Amino acid sequence: MASPDKRQISRNRHFLQALRHAEDGIAHVASRERNFRFHLFAAVVVIIAGLLLHLSLSSWCWIVAVVFAVLIAEMANTAVEELVDLLVGHHYSTGAKHIKDIAAGIVLLTSWLAVVVGLLVFVPALWKILRR
Repeated sequence: MASPDKRQISRNRHFLQALRHAEDGIAHVASRERNFRFHLFAAVVVIIAGLLLHLSLSSWCWIVAVVFAVLIAEMANTAVEELVDLLVGHHYSTGAKHIKDIAAGIVLLTSWLAVVVGLLVFVPALWKILRR
């Protein structure tokens, strides 16, 4: 049931409605978060490099997994930041800072994982090409 101002206040009635809300969430993060856009750009670069190097299926599985892990971590970080901002408003809170720092740390650790996997996948592939 919609409220008088046409905003949804009840559960989704259809899967497609839920899907649209999820897409809205991704678009919201992509339009407002510079780091998310950077990670999307990095993902495109990695995918192009993988195509040029003809990665194996198992390598693609690892690359796709870490690309999505970083994007998911960035979206979770944004959700945490927005929730904390909603709760504390324009007031400084040491607890809120710690929560935001922890969420950002999750993104950083996930990014480090992506770098390690990228090195494990791309260095041997590049080495194989250079040895020819």
